[in-house]
Amino acid sequence: MGRPLDTKCKQCRREGVKLFLKGDRCGTSKCALTKRNYVPGMHGPKLGRGGRLSGYGLQLREKQNAKRTYRMLERQFRGYFDKVVKRPGDTGENLFKLLEMRLDNVVYRAGFATSRDGARQMVNHGHIRVNGKKVSIPSYQVKIKDKITIKDLSKSKELFNGLSEKLQTKEFVDWMIVEPKECVATVVDMPTLAKNKPGFDLKMIVEYYSR
Repeated sequence: MGRPLDTKCKQCRREGVKLFLKGDRCGTSKCALTKRNYVPGMHGPKLGRGGRLSGYGLQLREKQNAKRTYRMLERQFRGYFDKVVKRPGDTGENLFKLLEMRLDNVVYRAGFATSRDGARQMVNHGHIRVNGKKVSIPSYQVKIKDKITIKDLSKSKELFNGLSEKLQTKEFVDWMIVEPKECVATVVDMPTLAKNKPGFDLKMIVEYYSR
């Protein structure tokens, strides 16, 4: 499956929010959105954040925001919506759970990587284990009670230097327990919208695809 190839900083500027596509850099003064808080392009400084959007325009921006946050192309993101729309319960809630339980996102939430792109690369390169077994598919759906670990031989690589110390100071989502010393993450519950703020409006995304 492909991935978005647009310049990461331009994607954040287009959406007008920090998508944290460059990890820790996004929280510093070097962040492009902090320096140039206007839409990309030669007319960006004049347009600023652009004019008032229509209802459709707002829905589109929320969809683009979510799609770029989880690092997916349109076909794959639409595929997730088509799956959840057939399921019982709230469509937005079900979509959120499906996106959050992707293996690359779980690796990112566990703090093993500073960005979802970095987490995706870890999975693709075979550094990640699920219940002791190699899984190299970023879209793999993690389940409750699954344990996410790092391959023993990979722990000595520069990529994971100091990871245990970093995890000791990190805050984690409520549906996951992380053991910093062992670098083990265990999924103990399903993510919910009531306890987690996704950074985009799922109701608008549902309306966008349902129109």
